[in-house]
Amino acid sequence: MTTTAVDSSVHPLRSQARVLLVSVFGPYAQDDQYGSRVINPMELFHNQVTRLQHAFSFRSFYRSWGLMLIQVNLKAPCNLLDYPSEERFVEEIKTRKYDIIGISSIIPNLLKVRRMCRLIRKYRPGATIVVGGHVANVPDLKRWVDVDHIVQGDGVRWMRRFLGEDENQPIRHPQVLALIGPRTMGVPLRNHHGLVNATLIPAVGCPMGCNFCSTSAMFGGKGKCIEFYKTGEELFEIMCALEAGLRSEGFFVMDENFLFNQKRALRLLELMETHGKSWSLDIFSSADVLRRYTMAQLVGLGIRWLWLGLEGKDARYKKLAGTDTIGLVRELQSHGIRVLGSSIIGLDEHTPDNLDQAIDYAVSHDTDFHQFMLYTPIPGTPLYAESESQGTLLGVTEIELADIHGQLKFNYRHPHIRDGQETEFLLRAFQRDFEVNGPSLVRIIRTMLWGWKRYKDDPNPRIRARFACEAANLPVKYAGALWAARRRYRDDPHRWRLISQVLDGLYAEFGWKARLAAPTVGRYLYQMLRREERRLREGWTYEPPTFYETNSPQGPEAAVRVTGVMANSTSRDRAMAACKGGVSSIQQDHEESPSQRRRSGKLPHRRSDKVPHRLTALRRGERVVPQVDVTSGQEGS
Repeated sequence: MTTTAVDSSVHPLRSQARVLLVSVFGPYAQDDQYGSRVINPMELFHNQVTRLQHAFSFRSFYRSWGLMLIQVNLKAPCNLLDYPSEERFVEEIKTRKYDIIGISSIIPNLLKVRRMCRLIRKYRPGATIVVGGHVANVPDLKRWVDVDHIVQGDGVRWMRRFLGEDENQPIRHPQVLALIGPRTMGVPLRNHHGLVNATLIPAVGCPMGCNFCSTSAMFGGKGKCIEFYKTGEELFEIMCALEAGLRSEGFFVMDENFLFNQKRALRLLELMETHGKSWSLDIFSSADVLRRYTMAQLVGLGIRWLWLGLEGKDARYKKLAGTDTIGLVRELQSHGIRVLGSSIIGLDEHTPDNLDQAIDYAVSHDTDFHQFMLYTPIPGTPLYAESESQGTLLGVTEIELADIHGQLKFNYRHPHIRDGQETEFLLRAFQRDFEVNGPSLVRIIRTMLWGWKRYKDDPNPRIRARFACEAANLPVKYAGALWAARRRYRDDPHRWRLISQVLDGLYAEFGWKARLAAPTVGRYLYQMLRREERRLREGWTYEPPTFYETNSPQGPEAAVRVTGVMANSTSRDRAMAACKGGVSSIQQDHEESPSQRRRSGKLPHRRSDKVPHRLTALRRGERVVPQVDVTSGQEGS
């Protein structure tokens, strides 16, 4: 972690200081003077992966996990306001006294950070302002914002040290489901295996250290990362506790290269086998690390979905050396593992003459999802330093900070691609992938079917159980989705054929059940799909709900009480007892009603039983806002 000299001080109130952690204010999916952009919504998939798949795009949000991790690891009373409106943020700092206010942001939202700092100086002038997240890497940030401390890197250790707490005490893990409001085809996705996942954060940073990776650079760069849980035993304890607390057997693993620590991963596999855990893991990985494992090990670990950097044909990254990435993707999919491939538009060797070939190569992988990003020098990365030394970076008069996000245009002078051509090439990549490979939803169903057929009779009951759970929606809900998708593309022979092949595979595998369900469910889904298409044409966008939480028993009554789980001797005994079927307080939690558990803070990140599922919606620029904070939880993403 890099900080200035003043950042090493300790706040005079130490752990008695009242802390507010906050993400930047919304709305997000609209053009405004603070840097929000319609093209850059607060939705990872719709922003960077399925952005041109229209109503088939996967829509969802994620929580601000870094802030949540800090909150549950402080002894000081700490409230968290996630995804507030500007009005809600002002209300919070005007009506409650805070000694420290911490803001986390990405670089495109810098002007929102500046606005929030000005509001804090106006309404809470005695508060210490701390800014972290990727925006902390902006050169000369204090020229832009009136801030007391800038934190680059490990915010947990920094905040503990600033509050006079033991920075080396074990890490508590927040209890939070991964997705907020998942939906596709205009339909909210509820009770879908794979969408009710606990968030798992084993480490931050990536030792691969790709030159463009801002996350790797933020936590030490090449060869370094910060591991919160270094052993398979520690990780297993945390996962058992999250499983019990959130009633989830799936995990979205927020670790840039989870399998890199092979000793930890294989020990986790042993423990999963010993205790009969049929967990599912969605992970990030690199090709070279994947090649260290057998398919039996990957399947045994429950790897269900992975984000894989493909970068580009002949890309000079060590992680890709000697790997047939097309063959690797095919092999993974044949075992039921869904793959999100990530490719770069605008590598140094790309020219207007060869970019179409580069796009065709990426599309030929036929991954279940495909992310395309512009080659972008982000402050703090080696690529930024190189571009700066070469004098190719654009100045603030040539490009707005709000547009440096990899989905619009270059923030530097590319050696071959000029005059905004990159925007067209990027859109061309998304469009070609959609036209050639069809909706990602269809590809996912295809891969799930392959996995089910391969492992439905596996001799290992743990493996059979996982694939049976994953396949539960194939003969009814997913058959209906395919029927609706095929009808939507009845005038597109290529995509109609792709969808028909998968639907025919479901008919062959599940017989009359799928044949009866497909048109019955499909007619409803088709109507919802067409309605969503109309709404999107009219400018409909989605915004995340606001979350308000506290780590203190004496916190605001309106805030949800949150606690973390910890890997230590006490939690080990409780977790192991739960895994072995013994009587423990974790198991007793299951016997309480959800509302009882939420009131007691044992299930902090599920929506209140009395609060309906709501998303703030924007339509034709008019904001429809819930009148109260929607307290935390799973809405999907």
